Amino acid sequence: MRLPKPDTSWLVPVLIVLAGVLLYRLDPLPLQILRNDVFDQYQRWDARPYRPGPVRIIDIDDASLAKLGQWPWPRTWVADLILRLRAAGATVVAFDVIFSEPDRTSPAAMFKTWGTRPDACRPLVLLPDHDEQLARAIARGGVVLGHAPKEGGTMPANLARPFAIIDMGPPSLPYLHDFSGTVAALPALQRAAAGNGAIAFLSDPDGVIRRVPLLLRVGGQAVPSLVSEALRVSQDAKDYAVLTSDEAGAGLEEIVVGKLTVPSTAEGEVWVRYTHGGEARYLQAWRVLAGQIPAGSLRGDVVLVGTSAKGLLDLRHSPLGGIIPGVEVHALALEQILSGDTLERPNWARGLEACIIVVMGLLVGFVALSAGAVWSALIVALTLAATGWGGWWAYSRHGLLLDPVAPGLVVVLSFLLASLRHHIATERRQRWVRQAFARYVSPNLVRHIVENPGALELGGSRRECSFIFTDLAGFTSLMEKLDPVKAVTLLNAYLDNMIRIAFEHDGTLDRIVGDAVAIMFSAPIEQTDHRRRALRCAEAMHRFACQYAAAAKSNGVPFGLTRIGIHSGAVTVGNFGGSTIFDYRALGDPVNTASRLESVNKQLGTLVCVSQATLSGADETAARPVGRLVLKGKTEPLMVYEPRFAIRCDVPDPDLAYEAAYALMAADEDAARQTFEMLAEQRPDDPLTQFHARRLRTGPTGDLIVFTEK
Repeated sequence: MRLPKPDTSWLVPVLIVLAGVLLYRLDPLPLQILRNDVFDQYQRWDARPYRPGPVRIIDIDDASLAKLGQWPWPRTWVADLILRLRAAGATVVAFDVIFSEPDRTSPAAMFKTWGTRPDACRPLVLLPDHDEQLARAIARGGVVLGHAPKEGGTMPANLARPFAIIDMGPPSLPYLHDFSGTVAALPALQRAAAGNGAIAFLSDPDGVIRRVPLLLRVGGQAVPSLVSEALRVSQDAKDYAVLTSDEAGAGLEEIVVGKLTVPSTAEGEVWVRYTHGGEARYLQAWRVLAGQIPAGSLRGDVVLVGTSAKGLLDLRHSPLGGIIPGVEVHALALEQILSGDTLERPNWARGLEACIIVVMGLLVGFVALSAGAVWSALIVALTLAATGWGGWWAYSRHGLLLDPVAPGLVVVLSFLLASLRHHIATERRQRWVRQAFARYVSPNLVRHIVENPGALELGGSRRECSFIFTDLAGFTSLMEKLDPVKAVTLLNAYLDNMIRIAFEHDGTLDRIVGDAVAIMFSAPIEQTDHRRRALRCAEAMHRFACQYAAAAKSNGVPFGLTRIGIHSGAVTVGNFGGSTIFDYRALGDPVNTASRLESVNKQLGTLVCVSQATLSGADETAARPVGRLVLKGKTEPLMVYEPRFAIRCDVPDPDLAYEAAYALMAADEDAARQTFEMLAEQRPDDPLTQFHARRLRTGPTGDLIVFTEK
């Protein structure tokens, strides 16, 4: 009987979705550019309307430079600017410029320049220093100075920190954008200022500024940005509270500044929602110095001092198109935070988008494989429309940035390739065969075929199953010592009882290899409780094997103990083979993993190892953790336990001492080694405790254990 080829069409959408998820996780540059282009288009369609608010820009523009001269201006002018702005009612004056060098126009500097005539220039030394005058103006309060973080720089020893940053959760420092140093204002000016904020823009690869950092890492310590310090000083607050997600790798979620809670990216940034227009937020610097602003006109405002002059090169690319001054980006961030009209790409967005990729990619792919062209095209169109509309709705209604690009690309690709497969492949579905296998070992499999003669699906099916692998320790060497007839008799009696126990628990015999037995559950008949059945079966096998070995030893035969591995997972079960003989079995990684768990007992000293995947389906089974094992040939760790019924020494129930020691090891605590050493002395007959004590004694830490041998 010729075995027909199985229909593998279903693999097309599955592989496309897997490739799409992998590509999405890698997030290559072209995908980033496409996603950012969509987000920019949202802003062009629905930019934040400008409403006059408590944020103003004092612009050192070309007109101011033409009237007052080139920048930098004398610090006495800057001091006058501060005093005039404060007199006009400004709550905060934040400088988007850096006063990192002494004023070259100060009297002392002029004396050095003109020092060829000491007698004539000596009166200059008696005049007030410009930087001191600026420091006095700053010290009157409400002034935030800027410093410029940079790569490859050095950290000033005297960088002022008139703030405290408190983590409300895991440390936030590892997630922040990192700079080695910064260019700061003069120390005297820093000490006088109420705030000291970093001026840093982190553009995307296309040069567009879409996010402004609220916190940065500079020289190994967290520092706030100019925006954050302006918010803090405006509220007369002292601290920042940083909420970091407990989920590993999720990063920051919120930053609390005074009474304001600001949604943050994982790296401590805020997305900027741009506006059209907004010229009313600008005041020319020369007009302020000329006294042309009315008293009280800036009452309660946060004032930013920056430049739009082309020659000073503080110009940035906007998502709306064109170039705007960098100080305006700071102003936009402050406006949206103060008004609550924020833009956010939450930490859960990537998880949601990955789920959409999987669900919609598989849906469209399977529809394209089974439905006609019209229905398939209609489903694709509706899916793409729903994805695009969902992204726009989230932005326009809730200020959320959700990516429709990656799901849309996967949907289109899944449809095209699945449709191609549907049209070029012949019909793969076969009629049910009427002839069963000539012979089956497992009675439940035979019964299933007799009762369901059409249940032999060629090519197999995907199913969640549980597996037991057993192996008899030392039987090969025993065979060399015993009479062959006696050895075979011992083995046959052992195997007969092991298989009988499996059949009593409705297990299916997958294979017998020498003295090793492989049992599977939930195939061919699906068993919803296959994990519990596998554990109960393993317990019965373990008890029998121990009794059988003890009885053999009492008769002078050194019969070894039985090692057992138990694991569950999704596999392909069905008929495999050729035209001569069929073999009903399971194929997939869980089968290999169960086999590895059986063999790892030898290194651990245990007799039974069960994975968390199986143990989760039988909560009543007591077990103690072995560790997160990376088995031979694997790359991902697997949480493994030793069931209580297989523990080879007398320990309390529950074993609190072991669990406490394991918790220290899992947390990578230094005390773990000493704790296991003490426990090992108390339990010389507990192989697992001895294993951990030996392992920690040789240097490794934590509960991640990598095995390089079977």
